Amino acid sequence: MFSLNSISKKLNIKYPIIQAPMFGVSTPEMVASANKADCLGSLALADLSAEKSIQLIRETKKLTDKPFAANIFVHQIPEITDSLKLKFIETKQFIEQLARENNIEVSLPSLEEIKLNSYHEQIDAIVDENCKILSFTFGNLDDKSIQKLKQNGVTMIGTCTSVEEALVLEKSGIDIICVQGIEAGGHRGSFEAENIPQIGGLSLLSQVYESMQVPLIYAGGIYNAETLKASKELGAHGFQVGSILLASQESALRPFEKEFLKNANEKDIVLTKSFSGRYARGVQNKFIKTIDNSEYILPYPYQNKLTNELRKIARALENADFVNIWAGQSLHNYSELSTEEILNKLIVDCQ
Repeated sequence: MFSLNSISKKLNIKYPIIQAPMFGVSTPEMVASANKADCLGSLALADLSAEKSIQLIRETKKLTDKPFAANIFVHQIPEITDSLKLKFIETKQFIEQLARENNIEVSLPSLEEIKLNSYHEQIDAIVDENCKILSFTFGNLDDKSIQKLKQNGVTMIGTCTSVEEALVLEKSGIDIICVQGIEAGGHRGSFEAENIPQIGGLSLLSQVYESMQVPLIYAGGIYNAETLKASKELGAHGFQVGSILLASQESALRPFEKEFLKNANEKDIVLTKSFSGRYARGVQNKFIKTIDNSEYILPYPYQNKLTNELRKIARALENADFVNIWAGQSLHNYSELSTEEILNKLIVDCQ
């Protein structure tokens, strides 16, 4: 089943299985545990500062001497206009009032207090820290960054949600493409924040496979041997798994969040922009229902930064109605074993 292939060789791993970079869920401990299973761990750095990115990279290196992928958000920062300033104030007031009505006292940041980070600073940090694998989402890297990474021997993994996006990545020289199906949990990796592609994962994978020459990783709905084998039959060389690790020992989810996840049914798993301003798939709750049916959604990253403090306080209060719990459409019994054990079982079942 898992013969040495192009993904295994490029990423220097025995099994071409990738632990998904789930910001807020995956941890340095999860990365190290995935590496122990001879798979590729992924360190989610999202849009953190260069300093925080370096800190997490060094923490991870203390736990594993094997290669792991650093993962970043390649996003455009919208211009601050008068209309955005006004909408920010209105959205801040609405969310604070909503929180108070639900017994959560929170003071959200003003627009002036929000600090935004460019991914270019993270690129420099990743190169300086000698990370040799970089995965990214929300778009494509600029030409200068691509050349810098190539010159420093960094393998690049870009994310696509359409054939068109895959072609852009391949043409620009990205080494490996991760094909993300609509089933996948967490943020959509689409280049555009609006009008995202709605194509199902396996349909997309087969079309990208027919159009591409570079190795492909598939992400979306893989939770057992059967779903992994299905993606392999359609051309995937690597297999990215995330939702099966949500309740693992190394997951950053707290017990009340894991319980909320385990009680979800298929109608509860929705695409939402409520927490971050970009589409993400997760478990519906009161906040999602309220905000998605309102006009109070700012573009990413402003919505994401605005709601961060609310989520932090809601977690401290163990209030599942005001935290984001990202999950894919393949509901199952979420194992609380270690990441290494969960991946080992998946490998044995496939073999």
